[in-house]
Amino acid sequence: MPARTWVPPGPYDLHRTLGVLQRGPGDPAFAVRGGEIWRACRTPQGPGTLCVAARPADGEVVAEAWGPGAEWLLDRLPQLLGEDDDPAQLTARHRIVHEARRRHPGVRLARTGLVLESLIPSILEQKVTSDEAYRAWRLLLQRHGEPAPGPWERLRVMPDPRGWALIPSWEWHRAGVDAKRSTAILRAVRVARRMEEAARMDLSDATRRLTAIPGIGPWTAAETLQRALGAPDAITVGDLHLPKIIGYALTGRRGTTDAEMLELLAPYAGQRHRAARLILLSGITPPRRAPRFPVGDIARL
Repeated sequence: MPARTWVPPGPYDLHRTLGVLQRGPGDPAFAVRGGEIWRACRTPQGPGTLCVAARPADGEVVAEAWGPGAEWLLDRLPQLLGEDDDPAQLTARHRIVHEARRRHPGVRLARTGLVLESLIPSILEQKVTSDEAYRAWRLLLQRHGEPAPGPWERLRVMPDPRGWALIPSWEWHRAGVDAKRSTAILRAVRVARRMEEAARMDLSDATRRLTAIPGIGPWTAAETLQRALGAPDAITVGDLHLPKIIGYALTGRRGTTDAEMLELLAPYAGQRHRAARLILLSGITPPRRAPRFPVGDIARL
């Protein structure tokens, strides 16, 4: 399919904009090769592979796509890259936010328009370490996904809703996914069409749609809609680390709770996720006092 181009309206950071779509190192659906970002997706038209690269000398981003979903991916390229996102809507109220935006002026919020693609790995990340969740995502796609169309054979497209539903219980166990998380995924894929409709809703309606499914709470909904909608106010509540990082960066104090984080971010109403993203990009985190939480593996039980 012919290449498409997009001209950013200003400074643009392709890798930080799309990097949030990668689910850990070795993600079978996402890869970086040189200056290119490769992404394998299941679109409403079927599997598709997208390759995106920035051409700073020309001031543009160019993309190619393969597979039945290629046209769908290319038609939505500007939205994916953040054309509809407006970073200027955020007014910096803290020096750290101001400095992070000055140092990273090209970061935009990607909008995939695909809900299950972000919802399922977000469910896998519930109440476990990132390493455990990334391992589960890799194993499930390698065993039950399908080869992505196009020239890169390593990439895998996640299963369709029926494919997820047909994964046997022992395969979930082998991937280290407990019954609570696998059941939540199965509930979601049974109403896949209703889930995907959330990509065309505003943030509050989309959150209600997702959290109507047992096993999908505010944390999972926010992590999903940050990517599917590019929602600038979808702040993650219930995260083990985020309140502590936000609190330490803005006040120097440890042990910030969710309620305290929301109070600190209140001046950024409507842009709280963007503000949190900039704070994370600053790299300021509380010094570690305890060993890293041990990685469990229920597959060995």
